[in-house]
Amino acid sequence: MSKFTSKVSKFLLDDTGGTQRDLSSYLTELSGLPGERELLQQTAIGAGGRERDPGLENGIFRIAGFFDNTATSGPDAVLGPLRTHTSAVDFEYGPAGSTGGYVKYSGTCWCRRYELTSIPGNLVGFVAEFEVHGQVTRGTF
Repeated sequence: MSKFTSKVSKFLLDDTGGTQRDLSSYLTELSGLPGERELLQQTAIGAGGRERDPGLENGIFRIAGFFDNTATSGPDAVLGPLRTHTSAVDFEYGPAGSTGGYVKYSGTCWCRRYELTSIPGNLVGFVAEFEVHGQVTRGTF
């Protein structure tokens, strides 16, 4: 079994124009992928324990990192406009990197939150939260 350090992880996100942007070098955290799914209760009266059926996926994920206002490719240029964008955009996440054959989680998402953080003694940062539109797909690069 191989183990990987997160320094090789890749996170790619489309900007509002549909161009895929690699935000990996700005990130300090990515959490929540591939996500959760609902489990629907179907327990009948008299049952000895709860019974469930799988329901819909309910994917929400979060990224955090360093603010950078580089035109077109920096996280502020990508994430700022996504907060009010009127259509979902594509994402790809490679926890072990983007080498051919490595696992990739991908899908379409909405940016539901983008916030900047300024804390004395620290670099300016950001937090962004996304809601998956549809399902997260597990495939390979």
